[in-house]
Amino acid sequence: MARLFFSYSHDDESYRDQLEKHLSMLKNQKLIDSWHDRRIEAGSSIDGLIEAELDRADIILLLISASFLASTYCYSKEMARAIERHNLGEAVVIPVIVRPCDWHPAPFGGLLAAPRDGKAISTWPNYDEAYADVARQVRTVAERLAGGKTAPALSAGAGTASQAGSASPGAASAASPWEPRSSNLALRKEFSDLDKDAFLQDSFSYVRRFFKASMEELEKRNKDIKAVFGEIDAQTFNAMLYKHGKKVAECSVHCGGNGFSRASIAFSFDASSRGNSMNESLSVDADNQIMYLRSMGMFSGGDRASKLSQEGGAELLWEMFIERLQ
Repeated sequence: MARLFFSYSHDDESYRDQLEKHLSMLKNQKLIDSWHDRRIEAGSSIDGLIEAELDRADIILLLISASFLASTYCYSKEMARAIERHNLGEAVVIPVIVRPCDWHPAPFGGLLAAPRDGKAISTWPNYDEAYADVARQVRTVAERLAGGKTAPALSAGAGTASQAGSASPGAASAASPWEPRSSNLALRKEFSDLDKDAFLQDSFSYVRRFFKASMEELEKRNKDIKAVFGEIDAQTFNAMLYKHGKKVAECSVHCGGNGFSRASIAFSFDASSRGNSMNESLSVDADNQIMYLRSMGMFSGGDRASKLSQEGGAELLWEMFIERLQ
């Protein structure tokens, strides 16, 4: 069984919680057992225990974000030791990019990062797909360390006294020195109205940058297309596409309240709209771990049950806008 160590900033604890859930199948198959600093008991020597666990780990996940890079402990101590052990062939380091940041010049920048293409988890339209991709990459390493053999998941009757009696003589000495325990330890997180309003404003800023950059790239690739992006005010922008001088698509995006939600991002096919009319709306919602965007599904046909990341919400509105050109 490979020992897995999480190196992360506490700012990114929610990402670690979700990733640990997605690694549950590997734990059930006895391919890995994981450790992170939230398992340190009161009265323990924090630095000494972290160093000991880091030195015994077979797989080290670096959960990379600006917070990780800014943390002296994460970057200068945990990451430095992890890379040293990786270079010695004593452990496998996997950088997991959780939030966009300037990570390529770092000492781990030459390693293949997860999720695929090093695309930060927070930017995936579907968070579960990102976590599942990381889990698959961890599985590949864990199975290689196990000699390519996948242990079967424990059945309901596994671990009985009769089975223990049939174990090989060396099984006890090879057993893990840590105690088994549940990976279901995440506690409910509460998000205030202030948290949700801040997430809404940050999401609107993301959508605005997404549209502007996409329109610039669209114009570069198509000589017959003229893209006009307008910053109306801090809460509204509009976009228009012209083909051979003829307007073929237009929209406005406004951040604020409407008749359906206390606060939302409203999309309208009318470039002059200021949120008084809309064809689609993205509102902020939250489960017990994360905040996300939810589509009203008014015109786009989007699934109201979907938990959209900021990129997922921006892509939904962009598809509505560009559909008339395509």
